[in-house]
Amino acid sequence: GMDFEGYVLSGLLDEALLAANRRLAAMLDGRYAVRRLAARTDRRLGAGLDIEVLDRWNALPRPAATLSGGEGFCASLALALGLAETVAAHAGARQLDALFIDEGFGTLDAETLETAIGVLEDLQRGDRLVGVISHVPELRERIPARLEVTPGRRGSRAEFRFG
Repeated sequence: GMDFEGYVLSGLLDEALLAANRRLAAMLDGRYAVRRLAARTDRRLGAGLDIEVLDRWNALPRPAATLSGGEGFCASLALALGLAETVAAHAGARQLDALFIDEGFGTLDAETLETAIGVLEDLQRGDRLVGVISHVPELRERIPARLEVTPGRRGSRAEFRFG
């Protein structure tokens, strides 16, 4: 029940999931893996492009929507990085040089926040620009170059801060 385009996309998705799982294993101590569902979960959609999570603690699959906020954030970050790696591999080895993350850090416990920050710092050391939009104070302390936006009665004020 899959057309040719779906077949090609499912192969690319498998590549992205493989790359994502390498990242996700490091972020969450190998507990979770994301995988493609071969069967269609929604009859209105094409088969082969849905994702589920395998919980390796009990070897049971579950919907991705059942992950906690922190787990979901890590899975989303791993998927974004896996997709970037797959696109780079199919675009003449061109690396995507920038990654922007809007929020999501507020749902992380202290340990998962530390792991996520470590992953982002590794990306930055690998010559990638990593932009983060967040209200989490711990991030402010860890990010050396920041554009801080402060709301006010006469409009917002933006200021670059270093260190």
